[in-house]
This record gives sequence, C-alpha cells and structure tokens, in this order.
Amino acid sequence: MNKIFEVRTKSPLRISERREATLMKLVQNVFTYAVYFIALVMILEAMSINITALLAGAGIVGLAVGFGAQNLVRDIITGFFIIFEDQFSVGDYVRVGSFEGTVEEIGLRTTKIKSWTGELNILPNGSIIEVTNFSIHNSVAFVDVSISYEEDIQKAEKVIADLLEELPEKYEDMVKPPEILGIQTLGPSELVIRVISEVKPMRHFFIARMLRKDIRVRLNEHGIEIPFPRMVMYNRTEEISAKQTRMNE
Repeated sequence: MNKIFEVRTKSPLRISERREATLMKLVQNVFTYAVYFIALVMILEAMSINITALLAGAGIVGLAVGFGAQNLVRDIITGFFIIFEDQFSVGDYVRVGSFEGTVEEIGLRTTKIKSWTGELNILPNGSIIEVTNFSIHNSVAFVDVSISYEEDIQKAEKVIADLLEELPEKYEDMVKPPEILGIQTLGPSELVIRVISEVKPMRHFFIARMLRKDIRVRLNEHGIEIPFPRMVMYNRTEEISAKQTRMNE
C-alpha cells in the first residue's frame, strides 16, 4: 500500500498531501480487517468446516447484532463523512471538545489525536460533533507591547514600525509584513500597543515569541523602557501632623 501511494506522488493528478496521508491510513486499516477475515475463512476451510452455512448464519446474526450496535454504525458513518467532506486529515492540528492536538490516524470507527504533551486520545467518530481545524487557513500572531506613560508614544510606534518592515525577510513563515493596530488598553502604569502578523498555519506561536524578543531588543536600543509596577505610599502620621499644624494656625 505504501508503494502505491509513493507512485501516486509522481502522478500529475495529485490530491493534497493531507488527503493522501489520511487515505493511506484508512486503506491500511481496511486492508488489515480484510486480511484478518480472509485468514479466518481459510483456517476454517482447512479444518473442513462448512463456510457457506457459517456465513449464512453469520449474516443473520450480524443483522440481529446490527440493531443493537447502533453506536458502532454511527461511528463508521461519521468516519466516512469526516473523510468524504475533508473536515480534517492526518497531520492536522485540531480541537475536538476538550482534546487538542495532532491527528495521528482516522479509522473506520475511531480517530486518534496526539496532544502536544504526548498523550494519545482515541475518540469514537460518532462522538465528534464539533471540530476546530487550525491547519487549513493562515494563522494570526498577536503581541501586546507595554510602553510607559513617560515615553514618547509616537517615537515608540515609529521604532516598532521600522522593525516590522524588516521581519518578513527574517522569518519565512510570515505571509505579509506585520502591522500595528494601535493602542489596545490603558493600564494603571502603562499603555499597551498591539501588533499582529498573518503567518502560515500553526506558526503563530513561534512568530509571536520572536516578535516579543525582537521588539524588546529594538526598544532597548532606542532607550525606550518597558513600564514597571508602581506603588504610592502615604505616611498617615505626617498627614495628621500637617492637619493639626494647619488647625493651630
């Protein structure tokens, strides 16, 4: 089966790599079940067991079991539509309910999702109701930059804007140059400038980390400091003494 898909990679009429990986896993899954069934039939024939009568009886039993195995039928049908509609494929990063990770395998009955911490989550296809696929469209990385109120805001924005124009040549994951949206919030001791960048799918985590680093370094080079928490303290004893002095006067 692997050789067949290797030959298809050289064909001019190709489907996406995501679809090829999914179909290869599915075909291997189906082929495994078929081999097990054929091997079982051959063993029974070698033991001189009447296969025809056995298969006829198995058909009747299977029909009876089918009415009670509604969940199994639902899992298989849902798995078929997942693949047919290309909702997600092997290698995609998805979120299904409380599970989030990379799709390892899509079978006839179950889907395997590996989380970034290494756990392998096996989900019945029938339980997959809502899916968020992060691997189809471009992602957006956003970074909030805190600037002290004492700093020149226009100068800080100009320094950041000049840096952002240089970054697409440095990071190939950026689809287009980042941009400054403006002041996002006004905090107790700082104002926050938001920067966004459209990047390739699932590269927003990496680009966001690099943006924070590069912006911090460039602001330091221009002497623009980030704010720090401040606390104003009043000496109540001195305040009372001052009031008494004014009253005596």
